[in-house]
Amino acid sequence: MNLLLAILCAAAPVTVARLEKPEKALRFEAVVPAPVDEVWKAFTTSEGLATWLWREAKVDLRAGGDWLVLYPEGKTGGGTILSFEPKSKLVLSAMAPEWFPHVRAERTHAVFEFAPAGPGETRVTLTQTGWKQGKEWDDAYEYLSKGNAQLLAQLQRRFEKGPIDWSKLK
Repeated sequence: MNLLLAILCAAAPVTVARLEKPEKALRFEAVVPAPVDEVWKAFTTSEGLATWLWREAKVDLRAGGDWLVLYPEGKTGGGTILSFEPKSKLVLSAMAPEWFPHVRAERTHAVFEFAPAGPGETRVTLTQTGWKQGKEWDDAYEYLSKGNAQLLAQLQRRFEKGPIDWSKLK
């Protein structure tokens, strides 16, 4: 886990906003040092996700398709693709981690937007909505306020330092 912590600390800041209006939401923003075409490919292909998110991933880029990370011991992350606009937007019905079973079953709505931010840079914005009331929902909101910032930090790091060598992580 030390390598992963070093990876995350090396990345430029990811901004996190906790919004209450017009609805409860989390909004994350990061500038990735790569053109939109490259960031889109890293985000929307199985091979691309494996370079920065986790060694095993599955992307079926179509409405109803999977956007999944396959972690050890049968754990999964990600969700189901609801829609996408090539090189611009990816919308998921997002699963929370297994330890938030009600939130995981009911899911949130995650919108990833990709836009040029300057020469050779892409602004990636994630807006996560669909939060409900209750302790488990509040706990998942807090957890994902950090977890999704780490997700975007790993994406930044992938383009700053190159693909992650997963064989070095134990």
